[in-house]
Amino acid sequence: MRRFFAQLRPLERRLAVGVLVVLFLVLNFVFVWPHFSDWGRLQRHLEDSRRKLELYQTTIAEAASRQTQVKNLENQGEFIAPEDQAINFLRTIQSQSAESGVGIVSTSRQTTHTNEFFVELTQNINVIATDQQLVDFLYKLGSSASMIRVRDLELQPDPAHQHLSANIRLVASYQKMETTNHLETATAKSK
Repeated sequence: MRRFFAQLRPLERRLAVGVLVVLFLVLNFVFVWPHFSDWGRLQRHLEDSRRKLELYQTTIAEAASRQTQVKNLENQGEFIAPEDQAINFLRTIQSQSAESGVGIVSTSRQTTHTNEFFVELTQNINVIATDQQLVDFLYKLGSSASMIRVRDLELQPDPAHQHLSANIRLVASYQKMETTNHLETATAKSK
């Protein structure tokens, strides 16, 4: 390489050095500069992965306490056999209405909806009561351990304008009992 430069005239040497510098800059521009941000991106990715690992480890460490909480919550509600759920639902509505002084005018047929975890019973009732009695009735239904809630409520005054007439759609949720077949398929899927 020295012989090559020694044979060149001064102007040619300057031109060769200039071409080499430009070639060096172009190669850096094409191959090196686009990767300047890679280190920062790698650092951010590494930090995100560390945070995620810490979160996962914390969650795994809390798994035992979460399972005991789930068992406590499962045992917290009252157990009602599936064949008694419809009767218990209607009995709870009738006892709360009698306790609150609400008169049940009519009831419709109960409907049942199920999902993976719950059996949902729906009951439409028409009642007549004063505003205080109706509020007391709805409050007591919601505050009991029966898991009954109001889905729809239509209010209008009765013909004498002395009481409220209400059409109420009540929904009760009961925990669906797992069968042994369901447990076996869940175990087989996890393997």
